[in-house]
Amino acid sequence: MKKIIVTGANGQLGRAVNLQYADSTEYELINTDVEELDITSIDKVMEFVRDVRPYAVINCAAYTAVDACEKEEDLAFRINALGARNLSIAAGETGAKLMHVSTDYVFDGNGSRPYRETDPTGPQGAYGRTKLAGENFVREFCSRHYIVRTAWLYGDGKNFVKTMLRLSETNDKVRVVMDQVGSPTSAGELAKAIAYLLPTENYGLFHGTCEGDCSWAEFTKEIFRLAGKSTVVEAITSEEYGAAAKRPAYSILENYMLKMTTDFTFADWHDAIAEYIRNM
Repeated sequence: MKKIIVTGANGQLGRAVNLQYADSTEYELINTDVEELDITSIDKVMEFVRDVRPYAVINCAAYTAVDACEKEEDLAFRINALGARNLSIAAGETGAKLMHVSTDYVFDGNGSRPYRETDPTGPQGAYGRTKLAGENFVREFCSRHYIVRTAWLYGDGKNFVKTMLRLSETNDKVRVVMDQVGSPTSAGELAKAIAYLLPTENYGLFHGTCEGDCSWAEFTKEIFRLAGKSTVVEAITSEEYGAAAKRPAYSILENYMLKMTTDFTFADWHDAIAEYIRNM
C-alpha cells in the first residue's frame, strides 16, 4: 500500500482526510500531530520522512488562531511557514508528493469579485503573512506539490458552527458580523478534493471552497434554521465586534483552476452545511 503522512491529523481537516481514506485498499495513512512529529524541526521531519518513505504528505497542520498569531507571529511562522518548508524539503528529497493547505487570508480582503489563483496576494495580518510564506517555501523546495487554499472551514472539532449552536442553548440572541463575506466550506468536501487531486500529476495552486457565498450572519441564520433553533441573529459590523486581528471583508475564492483543469466540483455551501448538521 502507498503510505501517506498526514500532519495535523487530530484537526478538523485531518479527521476528514482520515474518513475520506477509511475504506481505501490502496493507501495507508500515517497520522501525526505535534506529539508524533514536530514539523518545526527540520532534523525530526527529515528523519521521519526518510524512515516512512511516503508516496505523499498531506499537511493539515497549522497555527490557525488568528488573533493569537498577532501576538505570537514567530510561533505562527515556525508552524505555518517553517513547518511547510521542512515538509517540502523532506518530500523533495524522498520523491514524495506534497499536499499543502493554505487560506483566503493571503489576500487583502478588499476584493469586489471572487479571488482567482492568479490574483496578487496581500495579507493584512500575521496569520496570512505566515501562511503565504509557507506557500512560497512549498513552491521553492518541492516540485511535486499541490497548494489548496480554502476558507471558513468547519468539520469534526472546534468550529464556528458548533460555537453558534452552543451559544443558542443559553442565549435568545447572538451578535454576528454581517460585513465579512465568504464561502463556508465543509472539511469533508475539502478532503474529497484532496483525494481527487493527489493521484494526478496536476500540480500547482488551487482554490478549494464550497460554491456560493454569504456573510457570517447569514451563515448563522442558516445554521439555526437547519438545527431548529429560534435564537435571533443580530447582524453587527466588524468594528462593533472588535476582534484583535483584522479579518478579510471579502473572502470569496473562485475554484478557477479546478474548473479549468478538472471535472471536480465542490458542493454548494447550503447543501454541505445541511449534510453536516444532519450528521452531527
